[in-house]
Amino acid sequence: MKNRYVSALATGAVLSVAIAAALSSATAAPIRSQVNPLRIGMMSLGDGRVEVVVTNTSRKTVRVPSYALPSAALDSNLFAINRDGEEVRYEGAMIKRGVPSATDFAILRPGQTVRSVVDLSATYDMSKVGQYTVAFASPLQYGSLSGGARLVQPNGMPMVAMSAPMRMWMDAGAATPTERLNRAAAQKQIGPTAVVNGVNYVGCSSSRTSSAGTAVNSARTYATNAKGYLNAGTTGPRYTSWFGAYTSSRYNTAKQHFVSISSAINQNAGQITINCGCNQNYYAYVYPTQPYQIYVCNAFWSAPNTGTDSKAGTLIHEMSHFNVVAGTDDWAYGQSAARSLATSNPKRALDNADNHEYFAENTPAQN
Repeated sequence: MKNRYVSALATGAVLSVAIAAALSSATAAPIRSQVNPLRIGMMSLGDGRVEVVVTNTSRKTVRVPSYALPSAALDSNLFAINRDGEEVRYEGAMIKRGVPSATDFAILRPGQTVRSVVDLSATYDMSKVGQYTVAFASPLQYGSLSGGARLVQPNGMPMVAMSAPMRMWMDAGAATPTERLNRAAAQKQIGPTAVVNGVNYVGCSSSRTSSAGTAVNSARTYATNAKGYLNAGTTGPRYTSWFGAYTSSRYNTAKQHFVSISSAINQNAGQITINCGCNQNYYAYVYPTQPYQIYVCNAFWSAPNTGTDSKAGTLIHEMSHFNVVAGTDDWAYGQSAARSLATSNPKRALDNADNHEYFAENTPAQN
């Protein structure tokens, strides 16, 4: 997870160019929106709480995934926060999502405004006293207008809903998100636990333990193969498809990521926990500050063991999120978006969990 405040400002410049380009190209209009229709306003309410106001400024209905918009229960990294010039990292759930269904979308009619109050301190560490700078910056992947125009930049990447940066003062004393999570876990009754073949399982049936165990072994194979490819210095289509044009610096980052992923997934003394207590429709999630517990959800169980968006690949994706492993974010979901990200922004592809998953799965196979 990198600094979204800097990214938001950079993206703003890109959007300005994108808008101008779109306005000069009539051929882009049928498939891409020319202007970002969402205007974002934000106001501090004190104690780490902000009110975020989202307005559809267009004459068409806007359709975007609900998780791309602010809500009281924040489950995506939607804000860029700095304290006295230092990044404040997101500590909430990092979720592997599939293609959203109809019920996953929020619908904003022309001119409609929605307001949400968000407690930023619940998912960002705002426990230290100081001056904080906050900006909303959310990629609108899968967003569209009535009539079918997609909220996409000319380079194929999603538009970004952004607010102007806002300053807010925080006094010391609030618990960090990780401290709150630890307290909640200590008070929560959990299902049965069992260490099987070196992996700890929480609340899993015997059949799910077996299925997840097979996935762990396949993920270990994936990680070892990916590490071997990079250690050999190979720079073929497999690398460029998922991490973009070669530079020695970015290549070394990818190499180190998979050294860390391989080391983490190959632990076999109960350090890895597979938690079967999630009933949501996505694949899985983790908290980046709590290695190595992976919560597997409904889509995980219906996924194939290996291949694109597989159980094994999901474990690679989630393992990359832990700050002690690779600290990746979720900038884009799905193979198409991940490929576009590698082309348009290789640095961000190296910070995207799905790019790591697809590199490891290597389906279809590339050299």
